[in-house]
Amino acid sequence: MAKATNKTVKGIIEEYKAVVGDEVISHLQQLSKPLRGARVVHVNSTREGGGVAEILHKLIPLKQALGINATWEVITGESRFYQCTKGFHNALQGVPQSIPDGLLRAYEETNQRNAEDLRQKLVDADVVFIHDPQPAPLLAQMPERKGRWVWRCHIDASHPYRPVWKYLKQWVTPYDASIFSLPEFAQKLPHPQYIIAPSIDPLSDKNRDLPEREIQSVCQEFGLNPEVPIVLQVSRYDRFKDPLGVIEAYKLASKLTPLQLVLAGGGASDDPEGEAVLREVRQAANGDPNIHVLLLPADAHRTINALQRTADIVMQKSIKEGFGLTVSEGMWKGKPVIGGDTGGIRLQVINHYTGFLVHTPEGAALRIRYLLHRRDVLEEIGARARRFVKENYLITRHLREYLTLMNSLLSGSQERIEVGS
Repeated sequence: MAKATNKTVKGIIEEYKAVVGDEVISHLQQLSKPLRGARVVHVNSTREGGGVAEILHKLIPLKQALGINATWEVITGESRFYQCTKGFHNALQGVPQSIPDGLLRAYEETNQRNAEDLRQKLVDADVVFIHDPQPAPLLAQMPERKGRWVWRCHIDASHPYRPVWKYLKQWVTPYDASIFSLPEFAQKLPHPQYIIAPSIDPLSDKNRDLPEREIQSVCQEFGLNPEVPIVLQVSRYDRFKDPLGVIEAYKLASKLTPLQLVLAGGGASDDPEGEAVLREVRQAANGDPNIHVLLLPADAHRTINALQRTADIVMQKSIKEGFGLTVSEGMWKGKPVIGGDTGGIRLQVINHYTGFLVHTPEGAALRIRYLLHRRDVLEEIGARARRFVKENYLITRHLREYLTLMNSLLSGSQERIEVGS
């Protein structure tokens, strides 16, 4: 990934000042001063699809804009590798998984091959961030490494399936530190652990303001009726996102309230189950003209933005959720969110304040009807939701915490770190 030019650097910084203010940007510049020129590498398993890739697309240029030599590498594998890592993902979220030895060998061999390709870029880095289980064994392949390595877990690992976690733990234990999104996700490990919640970028195509004509054009493209209320869920087609539960909630709510449901999402290159879930969703929709099941490409950011802005209510009825960027995205657009009472959604949806937490389709249907019949409450909650995201879940806060962590890792035993002005 190319480094930001000086002209781009100034433009990036000035743009964020307009959203978060001078004081926030000044703080970032102070924290980045001891890190200027440091070589920082992030590694994950996909460049498109899913929240991790979305965050890295914005976080890397921002680090570069602050003078850090930040890059992003992606490991690649065959289908057996992704079958194995999908099993890890499910197991970390508590689903019992029996992963055959053959898949585990494919996982280890894939990391060995990628380690050879990435060795030169990783061994001399000052800090390496390894995201989720897919590239976790890379550290074991780098005995000559010089910098500090951090394992970043984006998954709700609060109650992992223990046999699988025991296997993964052997790869994670030697890291210098680990990062989890919530305290309850953290596991017992013999190194420092940090809590950093994810974030959204207010200047990305998915979150920046759009012209009204573009929003109307998207509605027309997908046959949405602007006169009928719209409930929207944006997510990968994944069973943990509970799209079938969303359809059931819609069916219950629409018995008493005219309603349209939009399920908008795509797949990720490291998720082999997406097509099967999409088939189940289409079968459950059963040709209902008011259920719009959209399969969008990974770069349909402005389309998702427009859908979120035209929706009356945003849903994220997940059964398990590490964080759920779509929750903050909807809130940033001033929408109340009805979310599953799980994981990182609880950080964002403050019950009865920025939205509602639910456990069942019946509970979701009740909240849908309530909000659509109390427009004053819907608008009040939406306004509070936007303020809450601005204060807590924008990428500038996320970057500040990464900078603080890197300063801590690279300062060694120093009791005081001078960050300058």
